[in-house]
Amino acid sequence: MFRSLLCSVAVLVSATAAAPAVPNATVPCVDQLADIHGNPVGADLVLYAGGNQWFVMPQLLAAFQKAHPEVRHIFYETLPPGLLAQQVQRGALQIGDMTLTLRGDVYLSGKKRMVEMQAQKLVTGAPVTYATNVLAIMVKAGNPKHITSLKDLGRSDVRVAMPNPKTEGIARQIELAYKKAGGDTLDRTIMQTKVRAGTTRLTQIHHRQTPMWLLAGSADAGPVWISEALYQQRIHSGLIAVRIPAAQNVKAIYMGARLTGAPHPSAAKAFVDFLASPAAAAIYRSYGFAAPQQTEE
Repeated sequence: MFRSLLCSVAVLVSATAAAPAVPNATVPCVDQLADIHGNPVGADLVLYAGGNQWFVMPQLLAAFQKAHPEVRHIFYETLPPGLLAQQVQRGALQIGDMTLTLRGDVYLSGKKRMVEMQAQKLVTGAPVTYATNVLAIMVKAGNPKHITSLKDLGRSDVRVAMPNPKTEGIARQIELAYKKAGGDTLDRTIMQTKVRAGTTRLTQIHHRQTPMWLLAGSADAGPVWISEALYQQRIHSGLIAVRIPAAQNVKAIYMGARLTGAPHPSAAKAFVDFLASPAAAAIYRSYGFAAPQQTEE
């Protein structure tokens, strides 16, 4: 019963463009790859983008291709940046029984991960900073548990959907916010005591699971980037954002760079340059991100 409900809400939370005019064997929660987009065969540009930008990419790429019609076929992935970094290092990605082997052109991630990629010489050229973000708490519309702050996530009656620190960089940022709001005690309560009690549930790979769990009724609240919560409001999914005060919040800085040995260097450079353009900044702002010049410290 729960799995059936989870699969049904996944279609709402992860809605994409209309089905292509080709044979379609997609079965939600069975044969569905929500974060693999396009055809890698004959691609003119291959992008590895941090997963919390998945809902921005269609409009961003449409604007890029309007400015660069010569880049006709784009293949992109929207997985956690740490997993994408491993894919770059190893040259392959395993999904079920499928092994995807291809070389990427551009990598998009948070600043810390980008610095690590630079140190390993996996990216080349100066990365561009194109957007920033802050945290919010995602809850069901009407806020039935009356969540008003991060401290409320430490309550025993609140089931928390929490990104897994082993796979998602956002988890480190959220824990910093917990410590700002309630010190080490709040962090230990949510990340240790409640995990053992089963009232903090860690995602398996991707915090796309957070809105699914909230809609399915298996979680009451989940810390996410505010852009994700605002997107759910935008599509009227039944989820809303509870804002976190600046003094208890943290900021993500998003950067993009060409991957070393990019097979499509001209297209890669054009896309990185586009990321730094006013047009790209306007698209990111429309989805709840902030422009770097507005929030850089």
